[in-house]
Amino acid sequence: MTIRLVVCLVCTVAAWGAERKATPEEARKFIDDAEQKLLVLNVDSNRADWVKSTYITDDTEAISAKLDERSIAAAVEYAKQSTRFDGLKLDPVTARKIKLLRLSLTIATPSDPRESEELTRIAAGMEGTYGKGKYCPQGPQSCQDLEDLTKLFAESRDPQKLADAWTGWHAIARPIRRDFVRYVELANKGARQLGFPDNGAMWRSKYDMEPDAFAKELDRLWEQVRPLYLSLHAYVRSRLREKYGDAVPAGGPIPAHLLGNMWAQTWDNVYPLVAPPDADPGYDVTELLKKRNTDWKAMVKYGESFFVSLAFDPLPQTFWERSLFLKPRDREVVCHASAWDVDNLDDLRLKMCIQVTGEDFLTIHHELGHDFYQRAYNKLPPLFRDSANDGFHEAVGDTIALSITPEYLVKIGLLDRAPDPSKDIGLLLARALEKIAFLPFGLVIDQWRWKVFSGEIPPDRYNQTWWQLRLKYQGIAPPAGRTESDFDPAAKYHVAANVPYMRYFLADILQFQFHRALAQAAGCTGPLNRCSIFGNRAAGARLNGMLEMGQSRPWQEALEKIAGTREMDASAIRDYFAPLQKWLDEQNRGKPVGW
Repeated sequence: MTIRLVVCLVCTVAAWGAERKATPEEARKFIDDAEQKLLVLNVDSNRADWVKSTYITDDTEAISAKLDERSIAAAVEYAKQSTRFDGLKLDPVTARKIKLLRLSLTIATPSDPRESEELTRIAAGMEGTYGKGKYCPQGPQSCQDLEDLTKLFAESRDPQKLADAWTGWHAIARPIRRDFVRYVELANKGARQLGFPDNGAMWRSKYDMEPDAFAKELDRLWEQVRPLYLSLHAYVRSRLREKYGDAVPAGGPIPAHLLGNMWAQTWDNVYPLVAPPDADPGYDVTELLKKRNTDWKAMVKYGESFFVSLAFDPLPQTFWERSLFLKPRDREVVCHASAWDVDNLDDLRLKMCIQVTGEDFLTIHHELGHDFYQRAYNKLPPLFRDSANDGFHEAVGDTIALSITPEYLVKIGLLDRAPDPSKDIGLLLARALEKIAFLPFGLVIDQWRWKVFSGEIPPDRYNQTWWQLRLKYQGIAPPAGRTESDFDPAAKYHVAANVPYMRYFLADILQFQFHRALAQAAGCTGPLNRCSIFGNRAAGARLNGMLEMGQSRPWQEALEKIAGTREMDASAIRDYFAPLQKWLDEQNRGKPVGW
């Protein structure tokens, strides 16, 4: 009955609009009413999605799919009806709200009710299949989930064991392939009904730029950092060849399973294999945490305390009561870390299966960045309650993580004293293995999907083209033969769960630009990689000034608020890693670079 009511409300607007010419005042009332009604529907959907992610069953998937469908269908219908105001001279706020309404969806369900229901059911099912995925090498008693496999990739140096685990996990995506083909068809149909050529074009239209201009902007940013990536790739390949012999080619792509991560998206877990012998940073965050008997709550408290030191309010009590911090023993959950603002106001939560590791220490700081961003803009109208663009949301937490310097660890009592700056090559290399290694992967996910949505990549070349793109951008290769019976893209959560990925590439660029600007606001005059804004309220005020804007203005204005420029600029990355670039080029002298 609720679904009929929502559609009926929208249809009434349509019927009324057909009788007379629309006015700017009607447009303002239309969008103000729409955002309030959509807020209620979105909160219901958020609650169902939370339950689905923390109690995976057929029933919770079905309930979530139904409420997602209701929310998405209403948003799509309102977006379609908003076209009756095209051509009117509207006030800036109303015009922006209508624009954001049309671009608010990552998936637009077709107007046919049966196809709408089918698409939302497929989307929920693909995510559920991923969440329940396990690698069982010797039957049910030997099953390993992604959490287990993540630990294996971080710690094991056995190439055969890693290859088997890699192949085993990627097999969980095969059942998703058929549903994904249908998902592409239906998502494209919904996007076309909103006036976009395909679903990928709809995604690219969200950046206050023409889609083609946005694509060119990504190329420009990648070219700024590509030389550093090539130097890093060549150095890591050379050192891994010393460890694994001919399994790693001297001048070709690096086998994906030997880089310490299931998707080879970050390489920081192989730091012990490639670390300079004379640049040991002198500490390991995981060991520091364990040495002090740190538990999950203390891990989260460290993250909260960072934001409090910048003059942000502490997290609400409900955060501690309603979040999922540990993997339950009695049920299936999606352990992929995520931050939630369930009521789009103050019901902030963290969903994460926390382990006491340096990686999770960083992840917690990142995820809390989402929560504090969400609360900063919660007084804005509902359609403005989001980040300036989706890359901003991801960048904020990572900006805080860049302040997790040796000096910061000393201030919070985890480290007795900071190592001498002469050891910084090791620290910079460790961070490059995380940040620089990620950049091409951040491009590949959506480069592939955009081509799939446009039809450039047909279903019979899904897997082949996936590996062609990974070779082109990352210079990596699978550890085993791949065919079109495999569906390796969906072995990554964001593909299975319909989550656009370009935000992570943008975040990797923006976080260094933010960090450089905030370090300057904090008065830091030392090397950029040693600057921490912890405890500096001037930097906190500049950060909050940007956060409070939400997406009420184009992202270029939000960027100007924090960084003093309206253009994304990867030069901050080159500034941050300048000493490492020089060192890498010295190490690579006389060795092949590229693949």
